[in-house]
Amino acid sequence: MPEVLTAPLVVEFPFTRSLGPVQSAFLTGLRERVVLGVRTGDHRVLVPPVEYDPVTAEELHDLVEVAPTGTVTTWAWNPAPRRDQPLTTPFAWVLVRLDGADTALLHALDAPGPDTVRTGMRVRIRWAAERSGAITDIACFEPYDGDPAAGAARPGGHTGRFADPVTGIVAPARLDYTYSPGRAQTAYLDALSGHRVVGERCPSCRKVYVPPRGACPTCGVATDEQVDVGPRGTVTTFCIVNIAARNLDIEVPYVYAHIALDGADLALHGRIGGIPYDQVRMGLRVEPVWTHGSRHPDHYRPSGEPDADYDTYRELL
Repeated sequence: MPEVLTAPLVVEFPFTRSLGPVQSAFLTGLRERVVLGVRTGDHRVLVPPVEYDPVTAEELHDLVEVAPTGTVTTWAWNPAPRRDQPLTTPFAWVLVRLDGADTALLHALDAPGPDTVRTGMRVRIRWAAERSGAITDIACFEPYDGDPAAGAARPGGHTGRFADPVTGIVAPARLDYTYSPGRAQTAYLDALSGHRVVGERCPSCRKVYVPPRGACPTCGVATDEQVDVGPRGTVTTFCIVNIAARNLDIEVPYVYAHIALDGADLALHGRIGGIPYDQVRMGLRVEPVWTHGSRHPDHYRPSGEPDADYDTYRELL
């Protein structure tokens, strides 16, 4: 039994959204070192502000400026900051109820150690040197022992009007994780490195699944009998790709197909090459093309055999 494979994987994309008037005023205010909340029908002030009352669902628009000082309501120590977190040295995650607000704001507290943090401690905002209209305009919170009145907000409401308001944000979303394909797919990948395609047969229904999953998706029983399939197969269905993918050096248009390898009861997908895209068809017999050092076929090309009869692959569409 070969060692089960693992590999680090990253899923990353930019999340873009437009802002309504309340969120726009809040983020633009941060750029101008002003913290805005919104007043609800029962006179609570919510920070961060929301556009609809969480209790009544009524639209909210009564903006209120609150102070840059506040009180820690709860906290947790972070001894090992991760990439892109607010601080590079150990810090506390804190919920802070700013003076004038009825709800708490989550952010980082720059403190020398967990023994210096406590519920009820007074803190204030440390503003970022460069601000663009994002929550990161608050660099972090820091302990504050000054006069509470010194950081008090102006009484009354706020118009929410600023020059050059922020109307949209782009937030990068990223997930780093380690993936393990498990026993069955590890054996499948190891076989591919030797230019072999291996599936597993269900002991109950006798179907052969490629790539193997370690269990039959129909019967739900474990599979461990390995079966060599292919290498040739039949195109069951396909699509023509007309939009080039980023970082994929393939000229468009090209064809991506489901291919039923000989001896398999499940079609896998692969790119079709060696034939004009408009000549690819259902039933086309294909064979794999391997490149040097590759773990998997680069593409499939016509094998020169007559097309397969529809009845031989209709159950694999």
